[in-house]
Amino acid sequence: MDSINTLFLLSGFLIALSILASRLSTLVGVPLLLIFLGLGMLAGEEGVMGIQFDDYGLAFVIGHLALAMILLDGGLRTRLKTFRVGFKPALSLATLGVLLTSGLVGGIAMLVFGLTPMQGLLVGAIVGSTDAAAVFSMLGGRGINLNERVGATLEIESGTNDPMAIFLTLMLVETLTGDIGGVWETGLFFVQQFGLGIVIGIGAGWVAGRLLSWLDLEPGLYSLLALALGFCAFGVTSALGGSGFLAIYLTGLMIGNRPGRHLNFILPVHDGLAWLSQIGLFLVLGLLVTPSEMLEYALPATLVALALIFVARPLAVLLAITPFFRFRWREIAFIAWVGLRGAVPIVLAIFPVIGGVENASLYFNVAFAVVLLSLLIQGGTLPWMARRMRVLLPPMVTPNRRGPLGIQAENDFEMFVYEVENSDLEDVPIRLLRFPSGALIASLFRDSVMLHPKGSTRLCRGDVLCVIGRTDDLPALNKLFNGDARLRREKAFFGTFTFSGEVRMGDIADAYGLTLSPGEQDMTLAEFVSLRVGGHPVVGDDVDWHGIHWVVSEMEGNRVTQVGLRLY
Repeated sequence: MDSINTLFLLSGFLIALSILASRLSTLVGVPLLLIFLGLGMLAGEEGVMGIQFDDYGLAFVIGHLALAMILLDGGLRTRLKTFRVGFKPALSLATLGVLLTSGLVGGIAMLVFGLTPMQGLLVGAIVGSTDAAAVFSMLGGRGINLNERVGATLEIESGTNDPMAIFLTLMLVETLTGDIGGVWETGLFFVQQFGLGIVIGIGAGWVAGRLLSWLDLEPGLYSLLALALGFCAFGVTSALGGSGFLAIYLTGLMIGNRPGRHLNFILPVHDGLAWLSQIGLFLVLGLLVTPSEMLEYALPATLVALALIFVARPLAVLLAITPFFRFRWREIAFIAWVGLRGAVPIVLAIFPVIGGVENASLYFNVAFAVVLLSLLIQGGTLPWMARRMRVLLPPMVTPNRRGPLGIQAENDFEMFVYEVENSDLEDVPIRLLRFPSGALIASLFRDSVMLHPKGSTRLCRGDVLCVIGRTDDLPALNKLFNGDARLRREKAFFGTFTFSGEVRMGDIADAYGLTLSPGEQDMTLAEFVSLRVGGHPVVGDDVDWHGIHWVVSEMEGNRVTQVGLRLY
C-alpha cells in the first residue's frame, strides 16, 4: 500500500476510534483529552500499531494550526458581557499568575533535576500557562454550569495566557543558546507580543464581524470566511512579532459578539473544527512521545507535576487575584484547581528541541508527564471539585433543538422545540399560558402526530411544541417549560421564596425581625447583596445574613432583579 493510502487509512481510523472512545469518557469519567493522548501513544512506535513519528517540526506546525482553530472557536463562544466580572482577574492570572507559576515551578525543577536557574525557569515557563483546549473541553464537554464570575475568569484566562508563556519560553531558550538580546530588545518583544496581539486581534475582528454580517453568502461559506480571516489575523500578527494566539482569540471574540445570522452558520461548523483540532493535536503529540524515554524522567517529573498542581498554581492564584479582587475562598480554590495543562505545554516543549537547547528531551518529557497528571488528577475530579466548592448553578433549561428561520439579517426569528415536562401545564389551555408577547406556537406534536394548536387546545405531558420567537424570549420560555425535577433543583438552590431586588431592607428586617447596621435601612435588597459580595454580583451569589441565605436568582446586566430566600 503506498504512503498516501496509508496516511488516509491510519488518520481516518485513529480519528474514528477517538470519537468512538469518547463514550468511555462519559461512562467512566476519564477526561476526553487524556483518551486522545493515550490513543496516540498506543499508536506510536512503542505501542500496538508501531507508527514511527519523530518529526518535531511537523508536530510544531500542526500544534500551531490546531491551537489557532481552538482559540478562534473559544473566542466565538465567549460573550463580551462576561468581561464585566472576569476580565480583570483573568488578565492578572494570564500575566502575573503565569509569571509566578513559572518561577515557583522553575525553582522546584531546579532542585529536583539539579538544573541551573535558567534551565529550571525554562521548565517552569513551558508548563506555566493553562491550556485553552483543555479548559474549554473539560468545562463545556462535561456540562459543568459554573457561576459567571468563576466561569468567565477561567475562560478568559485560558484564552489569553499563551503570550506570556511563549514570551518566557522564547526568552529563556535564547538565553540558553546565547542568542538573547539586551534589556531593550527583550522589553520590546514583550510589548510586541501583547500590544500587536490586542490591536490587530480587535481590529481584524471588528472588520471581520461587520463584513460577515453584511455579506450575503451561501450558508457553508460563512464559517470558511471566518476561519480564513482568523488565520490572516494570526499570520499578520505573528509576522510582525506579536502573539498570533492572542490575536486570533480576540478576532473570534469580536466576530462572535457581532449579532447577525452569520453566527447561526459559523458556530456549528467551528464546533466540529475545534473537536477535530483537539483530536488531531493530541493524537500527534501522543505519537511524538516515546514511553520508555519518558519513564526515565517519571519520578522527578511526577514531583514537579504534583508541586505544580498542589503548590505553585494555588499560590499563584492566591497572589494574583486575592489582593486586587474579591473572590470567595471556595471560588479561589476552584480556580486554582482548574489550572489544566494540555497541548500548549507540549507544543512549547518543542521550542528547546528546535532551538538546539542542551538536554532538550528533558523539557519535552517533563512537559508530557505534567500534562498527563494534570488531565488525570485535575481533569478527572472537576465535577466533584465544582460541587465541593459550591460554584455550580442548577442545570439551565434550554430548548431540545433550535434553529434560525433566516427571515432577518439581525435579531432573526428562531424555531425552538420544547417537550412539556412540567406537571403544572397538564390539561392547561394554550390561551392561558404566560407566553412572551413576541412568540407563538407554530405546531404541536402528540404521539408523533402533528396537531394544529388553537387557544382551546389543552396540553398533555410529553407534547412537543415548536415555538417561533427570538433569543430574548428564551428566559421566559425556558421558565415556562421547566420540568418538575428542574424546578425542585432550582428551589433547593435559590430558595422557595423570591423577592424583588428593589425591596427596601428596612421592610425585610421588620417582616422577619432582623437587625440592620446603621445606613442599611434605606438600602434595596439588590444594593445590600451587591455590597456584601464586593460588587459585580452574579447569579448564584449567596449572602448568609442572620442564618438566612439570600441568593441572587435573576439579573439584568449589572442589576440584581430577583433574590431568593433559602433557609439552610
